[in-house]
Amino acid sequence: MTSAERDEVRELLKRTAVALKQDGVPFALCGGYAAWARGAPEPEHDADFLVPEADAERAAKALADAGLEVADPAEDWLLKVVGEHTFVDVLWRTCGHPVEGDLLDRAEELPVLSVIMPVLGATDIVVTKLMALDEHYCDFARLLPVARALREQVDWPRVRRDVATNDFAVVFLQLLDRLGVAPAQE
Repeated sequence: MTSAERDEVRELLKRTAVALKQDGVPFALCGGYAAWARGAPEPEHDADFLVPEADAERAAKALADAGLEVADPAEDWLLKVVGEHTFVDVLWRTCGHPVEGDLLDRAEELPVLSVIMPVLGATDIVVTKLMALDEHYCDFARLLPVARALREQVDWPRVRRDVATNDFAVVFLQLLDRLGVAPAQE
């Protein structure tokens, strides 16, 4: 990602959060930028937000009313706020499951690029990232710096329970145990 693209993602992230806040749409920053807000390395791709499925149309309208370009991709679980070279995803399903109010309720208000916004908790960030692992996407190299940076903020026993059905996630947790990042016996 170039410096200009990074600046554009950051600007879209701020404008998206402000538009959702101003319209009262429940949301939380998630993914790589949520991890970054909590101390992980800055991601090299788009930013992501979660909204409840029931508020997806309202979110799209709030973003369009704020002057943002909103694209409706083929996937039926997200929309995109489009910039010149980058975008921000607004998702109402994550890992095949609808975004529920309790997930958003656990988010914490944090300053991100000078905008106070709800940011997914570290445990939920790790769970959603691990549950996205499958035979088509299994990039431990991107996850390891996040896990290391967030390790003291994460409820590892809860992560283990929540991802127990995903073999790729379980193997990643075994790697974290062997590296001493998240010992299985805490």
